[in-house]
Amino acid sequence: MPPIRPFLEHLPQCGERVYVDPMAAVIGRVKLADDVSVWPGCVLRGDVNRIEIGARTNIQDGSIVHVTHEGPYTRPGGIPTIVGTDVTVGHGVILHACTIEDACLIGMRASLLDGVTVKRHAFVGAGALVPPGKTVGEGELWLGNPARKVRLLSDREIENLHYSAAHYARLKDRYLGMGVGAVAASSAPR
Repeated sequence: MPPIRPFLEHLPQCGERVYVDPMAAVIGRVKLADDVSVWPGCVLRGDVNRIEIGARTNIQDGSIVHVTHEGPYTRPGGIPTIVGTDVTVGHGVILHACTIEDACLIGMRASLLDGVTVKRHAFVGAGALVPPGKTVGEGELWLGNPARKVRLLSDREIENLHYSAAHYARLKDRYLGMGVGAVAASSAPR
């Protein structure tokens, strides 16, 4: 089965220099901006709503990205998952119907649930569970289950958020250079 595939009439859209590993699954209403990387074992399933991933963002091994549909017990229109630019999503993360702004880091095995917003330059630590509807503020570090604000990030820690995204953009270029996982730009049928 190819890693990029349609759901009904919706075909994922990929920008330039996107890397999707052959062992990942990107399905349906998913938009990957330029230089996005999706690593082995990831599932991005845009079947009942949309997923948008910003430029230079990396979704690391084993992560799951999904959405919420519109229904009698959900918001009108459901909830998409929107991830900004220069975001690092660590190994085994679950992003479900949430919004992450630019230059954030979501630590390994963290889970962000429906309606969560993570503001710019924030860090959600490894294993954290951010409950539905919570907002992680700009430049904040959140840890725990349920996750809570621990402190503000230092300038050096914020610099590292940018470094992490740039590192993964360089790494995916090495994979593309080996001819692994190259994805041509595409557009969804209307």
